[in-house]
Amino acid sequence: MPFNTLPLLPPLPPLRSSLRWCLPLSLLAAVGCGGPDARDESPSSGTPAGILSLPAGWNTISPGGETTCSRGDPFRYFVRPGTVNRLVVEFRGGGACWNATTCAFAGAVFQETVTEDPAVVNEQGATGIYDHENPDNPFRDWHHVYIPYCTGDIHWGDNVATYGEGSGAVTIRHKGAVNVRAALGWIYENVPAPEKVFVTGCSAGAYGSILWSAHLREHYADAPVYQFADSGAGIITDTFFEDSFPSWRPQGAYPTWISGLDPAGLTRLPALYTAIGNHYPDMRLSQYNTAYDEDQIRFFRLMGGGDAAAWSDAMRASVDDIEASTPNFSSYLAPGSDHCILWRPELYTVASGGTRLVSWLDDLVNGDAPPSVACEGDACGAPE
Repeated sequence: MPFNTLPLLPPLPPLRSSLRWCLPLSLLAAVGCGGPDARDESPSSGTPAGILSLPAGWNTISPGGETTCSRGDPFRYFVRPGTVNRLVVEFRGGGACWNATTCAFAGAVFQETVTEDPAVVNEQGATGIYDHENPDNPFRDWHHVYIPYCTGDIHWGDNVATYGEGSGAVTIRHKGAVNVRAALGWIYENVPAPEKVFVTGCSAGAYGSILWSAHLREHYADAPVYQFADSGAGIITDTFFEDSFPSWRPQGAYPTWISGLDPAGLTRLPALYTAIGNHYPDMRLSQYNTAYDEDQIRFFRLMGGGDAAAWSDAMRASVDDIEASTPNFSSYLAPGSDHCILWRPELYTVASGGTRLVSWLDDLVNGDAPPSVACEGDACGAPE
């Protein structure tokens, strides 16, 4: 977890969904993942029959192959066909691990298995971006691919690492990049020419969103691509990257075709935003944070960092750094200490500087590029 990735979502209601289980990817291409209510391509939609052959609602795809979760459990991802030829690619959050202390205790610090998140798949009780009945939801009609997280490596890793010694040793499969590539392969085949692509994720998924947005933009050369990192400011201590990041071996996920992208420079998140933003000036890149995000602050302390005020100051400086060198980047700083907004009902009520976040997001993908918004002073709330 270089760039603060925070733990799991709070407990959610019991699962009540029409989630459908689909075939492994090797069979999916041959026979599809539909059923009696599978839909054919609409000649006027411009959307491939691949994703439209899925039943309405959320479907589960099990790619198999080399995909895996941290302790060997199977990886799978969720797909919801929409009614317009636009695509959301979302990366789930859920902490991270990088040493014997953070990796040893199952479920303590990071998400280790794929779960059927009710906030995502529960069509009746879904909130935030998953509320497809809300007319204010800019993405209510879009196709949505939800890439779970269970590898402790912010969706970047390709390594099997053993932490500790003797009976206390633990082996972790940091295969986040392998899992993402499997999901992207399905996306590229089944949504070959979307009109727009929105790449997002909260916490650990925020870092997945910025790194893999370059891959999506490179593949979909003719489609506008918009990136929105929810609660992933990347505030780390000076020694964290050097001491811990190599355990994940993320180099294979880097967009190495971007000239001037020095992997050594990724000790600071602004370098990645700047490299991607300057290489693709037509992209819109963005970040959302709260002024005193309690989860990001907790991980900062776990890495040996300072208090809430120190984290908040560093977060603001990082955002300013990106904005100064990346013209196509904008940010939204909300008051308070909540971590992640995408799945919350407050997505529709949060406001900062007189601007509602949901309106800001709508402008990001459908209007003129929105300017940065930030709370100031007492309006941001006091640090704990």
